Amino acid sequence: MASADDCARNILEVVPLVVRALRATMRQQRGANLSVPQFRSLWYLSREAGASLSAVAEHVGLTLPSMSKMIDGLVARRLVDRGISTRDRRQVTLALSPLGRATLRTARARTQARVAERLDALSDSERVTVIRAMQALRPVFEPGSQSVAARKPPRRHAARSAAALRPLRRQA
Repeated sequence: MASADDCARNILEVVPLVVRALRATMRQQRGANLSVPQFRSLWYLSREAGASLSAVAEHVGLTLPSMSKMIDGLVARRLVDRGISTRDRRQVTLALSPLGRATLRTARARTQARVAERLDALSDSERVTVIRAMQALRPVFEPGSQSVAARKPPRRHAARSAAALRPLRRQA
């Protein structure tokens, strides 16, 4: 049987490796004149149109003055549109421009292709396991999502879950 602690240990061991590989691939595929924080800002704005400067700064991990300077550059390059909030005229809203969407779409497609090349080393059944694991983890970690425990009855197929972890344990 796979305990929650076993799952947490595997997540803490593997996710940083995946994130490191994704960041390296993003750096290679993001385009010549786009820094990783700029790429992450565009990515955030693709999911949170109309976000505030402080929301983007918090997501990327920059101070407000640093984020403001970076957004000024993205606006000057026509990758981001700045607007005024309809709720509060003092509030600035940010959204991707059409050029920003196209730039992000290209960088994402290139990154996805490189990640797919790496995942091609897995068998079909291992790739299915990865997809199922990602689908199971999304509602647990997605912001604003209710707890899985609150919306799902306990699983009765623990043997299958434990079997899915065996390849991770062999590599450790």
